[in-house]
Amino acid sequence: MSGSNFSNAETGGKPADPYKAKNIDEASLKEKVEDLVSFVEACKFGMMTTRQGESGLLVSRCMALAGKEGGGVDLLFHTNTESGKTDDLTSDPNINIAFLNGSGEWASLSGKSEVITDRSMVKKYYSVALKAWIGDLGDGTHDGGPDDPRIAVIKVTAVTATYAISRRGAIGRGVEMAKGVVTGEAPSVNKLREISTEELETCEYPFSVLDATLTLPLPYAMEGESIHTGAKERRD
Repeated sequence: MSGSNFSNAETGGKPADPYKAKNIDEASLKEKVEDLVSFVEACKFGMMTTRQGESGLLVSRCMALAGKEGGGVDLLFHTNTESGKTDDLTSDPNINIAFLNGSGEWASLSGKSEVITDRSMVKKYYSVALKAWIGDLGDGTHDGGPDDPRIAVIKVTAVTATYAISRRGAIGRGVEMAKGVVTGEAPSVNKLREISTEELETCEYPFSVLDATLTLPLPYAMEGESIHTGAKERRD
């Protein structure tokens, strides 16, 4: 990961970010990837961030994970091709997916996106829940089925990833935090891990068992989509 070019402090050689220094965890690539994939799968829902072409503003919306490829680090999501996010990704394919659970553990994957309309890909990851979510327009074509041309798959190919998972239970984290308040010493509570572009490019994923198609509950198969009959509406 690249270093920061912004600084507002001179710490005399001491770590300016003691939390990161205390919690960074140099695990093996295999362990980093497997723990990341397990965490993402457990979360199921992530915030997808894209950049609007006209304004340049960043926009996030909740998306349900539809499947995984590339050993589990390349993520797949269903989308309505007529939604705002497909416009965003056409103008700028850079994308971020962020996950967070109730314990404060989190993951952030940055990468490149591709909107895939190939029917074989759509059918591979199709869920019957999509029919209710995308709607049936009653014209025999736009019926929410696997051949509905509005249904596509957004593939996110990871370029970098950063995540933090707990290294202690709730009581242990509380003790570390209390000690930090008293002593000023950064608490050791998380395994903070980074997976670089080079690691993702060079590692040979032996984790294909983690590639999967996920079955999602009815309302969440394609979160953040707009259902409409004419020109594109932005609802994400």
